[in-house]
Amino acid sequence: MPQFKDVDNIRESLEEREFSILCDIATKARNSKGRKTEEEESSIRTCFQRDRDRILHSKAFRRLKHKTQVFLSPFDDHFRTRLTHTLEVSQIARTISRSLCLNEDLTEAIALGHDLGHTPFGHCGEGVLNELVEGGFHHNIQSVRVVDVLENLNLCQETVDGILTHTWGYVPKTPEAQVVQLADKIAYINHDIEDSIRAGIISESDLPKDCINYFSSVQSKRLNKMIMEVVSNSLGKDKISMSEEGWAYTTKLRKWMFENVYIDSPAKLEEKKARRVIRELFYHYCEMLKPMCPQDKIERVVTDYISGMTDRYAVEKYKENFIPIGLQCGAREDYLFKLANELSSK
Repeated sequence: MPQFKDVDNIRESLEEREFSILCDIATKARNSKGRKTEEEESSIRTCFQRDRDRILHSKAFRRLKHKTQVFLSPFDDHFRTRLTHTLEVSQIARTISRSLCLNEDLTEAIALGHDLGHTPFGHCGEGVLNELVEGGFHHNIQSVRVVDVLENLNLCQETVDGILTHTWGYVPKTPEAQVVQLADKIAYINHDIEDSIRAGIISESDLPKDCINYFSSVQSKRLNKMIMEVVSNSLGKDKISMSEEGWAYTTKLRKWMFENVYIDSPAKLEEKKARRVIRELFYHYCEMLKPMCPQDKIERVVTDYISGMTDRYAVEKYKENFIPIGLQCGAREDYLFKLANELSSK
């Protein structure tokens, strides 16, 4: 079994190995466009491995465990959260990348970081901030802000691009980012079906018959079929995609989920309350910062603060600020003021 001989040359050996085992279109760590701020290379990890590790150890990544995927603050431990969604995207994307001989480390870094900027209460929270913030709010752009500014992870340009372009409508610059863009859709379509069935909102028999006939009524088989669609259709090609037929059925199934689960279903009954929580906190914090923060910085600070909250933290802050309680020492908004001071000094 081959072994590394010198600890100081492990990274270089790994980079060299990529040229021998990865396909021509794969992004090689040695050819990375680099970071905003140059830094000394690791002796044992490639640049993309370091990106993955930085994201995994970030505070924003840990907070994903208490952020909504579809079902707001679920008490059932088996419903997905934003964290478990991220892990499923990562595993699907890694499987596809490995099968296509792409850079699995870059793929994993992008997948783990793609939703770091997501709001509490899922797309409901994102929608509220999009209405309130001048210029709108989009979680993929906020995810880039998290890694670039709020946590200053100094990631490689390829990783940042993949995080930005994971949302449909953007054009990824690397095949690994293309993989994550597809893996995100494959993951949420399948696990949201499973969660919706668990919640009693839909049943397997409700799903479009032609989609089930094509993909299977069994969750694991349906997931595998979608993954195989990407792999078999992308082998030896410059672009990562499903077959036209497979993508047509995937799109139809996604549209059906929007019509029957995502937009108007029992899963959304609490969203009116969640929207009120985000809106009231936004107005409250904007008013709170007026005496201490330049007017043109206030909205940015409050957006960063609220978008980083977990579901339960947002609820607690709403209670603290709007629900009458007996005399007690409430938590100070230390991080809000820290953000304000940092941006005001720039």
